[in-house]
Amino acid sequence: MKTLRTQPRRFEFGFPLLDASVLVEDFGNAVVIRATRDTFTEQRKAAFVRELAAEGFIDSSYQWFGLAGPDTYFGVQWHVDFSWLELPHRLLARTNRLMVAFELGSLAAWGVLMSIFLRH
Repeated sequence: MKTLRTQPRRFEFGFPLLDASVLVEDFGNAVVIRATRDTFTEQRKAAFVRELAAEGFIDSSYQWFGLAGPDTYFGVQWHVDFSWLELPHRLLARTNRLMVAFELGSLAAWGVLMSIFLRH
């Protein structure tokens, strides 16, 4: 019998060729898969779920997922959602510094060009 977990087991996967990242959450009685992009075909989704079950990431009962048609998709929810991604604060701080430097440089260049323009 599958049990309901309060905290799901979470696994992250990257698919560089599809330009997508995937978060798999196993709640025990259900599996929620969140992909950053809608680049997976129905066949690829079913194969991915079967592979997760075969490798032991989710319950082994999902090894037959999708083989008997769309009625076998019970217990798996697939969402296109990137809200689970988190950027490191160090990266955000660096980006902010670069943007401030770029804006100040642009403002200084504009000032130089305007002073040259007004002198002629």
